[in-house]
Amino acid sequence: MASKKKNGKSKADSKKPNEEILNETVKEEAEEKKEEAVTEEVSENAENTENVEATETEEGGSEKKTKEQERIEELEDRVKRQLAEFENFRKRTDKEKEQMFETGAKSVLEKILPVVDNFERGLSNIKPEEEGDPHVEGMRMIYKQLMGELEKLEVKPIEAVGCEFNPDFHNAIMQVASDEYESGFVAQELQKGYMYRDSVLRHSMVAVVP
Repeated sequence: MASKKKNGKSKADSKKPNEEILNETVKEEAEEKKEEAVTEEVSENAENTENVEATETEEGGSEKKTKEQERIEELEDRVKRQLAEFENFRKRTDKEKEQMFETGAKSVLEKILPVVDNFERGLSNIKPEEEGDPHVEGMRMIYKQLMGELEKLEVKPIEAVGCEFNPDFHNAIMQVASDEYESGFVAQELQKGYMYRDSVLRHSMVAVVP
């Protein structure tokens, strides 16, 4: 009988380690699952943190890029305005230079016109017997050359005789009766007028039919 009790006690004792092993295994599995859950949570938190940081970085970069773009646009606009101002300055300067040139040219040409008048008076007073004289021919050649150069400079005579009187081009100094021209028309030209390009260099001095 004593031996049976001993054997029964041994079986109970043998079950105990198995239960402990099972409990330890369950405990270990629980610990592992807990560690895995913690690891996943830490990993998820880290990923979320990285996403937040990445978003903040992108937003910061976008904001920086926007400011840089605004700065670039501001500089481009400033350059465009300066170029436009320079172009206006260049055009204004060119116009002023042209006006100065025209003023200077007109001043010189006005001094040449009396020389032309003297040539024309001299040629109009040549007598028939003087035709063919070398001096007369030389005078005509010089006059022709002078008028050719004036034409190259865009100087041309103003039409007067037979034209209707125009105060923009003609200066009436007297009135004359005429059977050839109607009232208000130029009958005589006392001094020839000239145009320089589109402006009057000298008005024609004329006699007008009343």
